[in-house]
Amino acid sequence: MSRVGKMPITVPQGVDVKIAADQITVKGAQGTLVRAANGLVSVKQEGAVLSVAPANESAEANAMSGTMRALLANMVNGVSKGFEKKLNLVGVGFRAQAQGQKLNLQIGFSHPVVKEMPAGITVTTATPTEIVIKGADRQVVGQLAAEVRAIRPPEPYKGKGIRYADERVVIKETKKK
Repeated sequence: MSRVGKMPITVPQGVDVKIAADQITVKGAQGTLVRAANGLVSVKQEGAVLSVAPANESAEANAMSGTMRALLANMVNGVSKGFEKKLNLVGVGFRAQAQGQKLNLQIGFSHPVVKEMPAGITVTTATPTEIVIKGADRQVVGQLAAEVRAIRPPEPYKGKGIRYADERVVIKETKKK
């Protein structure tokens, strides 16, 4: 059995987990997340502990048990604490401004770029060069951060662009004659 799949998930106080035949719902302070149940995996709740086990002895079910356990752990973590990604803007005149559910970016193009935020995601800008994306769903937060970064990824010669807060950009040396 998968090493990750064997580990139990402890459900913190204030988080409600409902396991139905076709879907698993996790509700907490940060919101509600729903995931379709997989037929290869059986999920059981005993008190404040969730356990995941493969439904049969196939390699597919074994692999899916580890995957499902990680997804459920992320759901429980997301509705209790939430997830966040931090982005930095590097470049002269590069600015970001959060306006409700929109992110307004001025990043060296001839026009401002406006990015809509999906429901359940909040975006804040503490300074004009910092963007913080927060939400309960880890996958959505990470995907949205990647989409914002892809608008102007850091270039290798000066390092200008949008980068993750913990990202190191390796600067290339310019051509010599």
